Amino acid sequence: MSELLWDDVKCFFDPELMGALPEVRVPDASVEDWQAVLDLIIARGWRCQYSEGGAVMPVPAAEEGLSRPAGAERGELRVWPAAVVLAIFRFYAPEEVSFEVDLRELHGQERLEVFCGFLRAIGERLGKPVLMDPEGDYGHPVLGFDVATGQVVPLAEPLAT
Repeated sequence: MSELLWDDVKCFFDPELMGALPEVRVPDASVEDWQAVLDLIIARGWRCQYSEGGAVMPVPAAEEGLSRPAGAERGELRVWPAAVVLAIFRFYAPEEVSFEVDLRELHGQERLEVFCGFLRAIGERLGKPVLMDPEGDYGHPVLGFDVATGQVVPLAEPLAT
C-alpha cells in the first residue's frame, strides 16, 4: 500500500491546478547521480527509449548524454515504470536530475502507488529528495520523496478542488 491516499492528494494531480506536465527533480545532483538513475532503470527492467532530435538511439552513459556540444539537440529518455505511467528525463544539466510526468495519466490509487514507488526507488538509490513542482512554478514542490522517512509525502497543503 502507498504512503499516500489518492483522495488526500488528488489535487496535486489535477492538470488544471498543477499544469499537465509538472517537473520532478533531484536537486544537488551530479553526473554520478544521473548514472545511478540510468543503472536503476536498467536494473528494474523498466521499459525505456532514448532519442536525440527524434532519432532513437541506445541509452548513453550519463556523462555522454550530459556533455552534448553547444547547440546540439539534448537527449530525451522515456521511461515506463508501468505500462500506464511515463516519465520523460531530459539531459539538461548534471546538477539536477529532472523529468516530467503527464498528470493526465496519473489518476487513482493504483497509478499513484506506481508513481510513489518510482520516486521512492530513485530517492533511495541516490539518498536524496525527489521533488515534484507544479508546471511553471519551479522551486515550490507539492510532494516528494523524503529521505529521512523513506516515504513520499505532501510538501504543501492540499488545495481545495
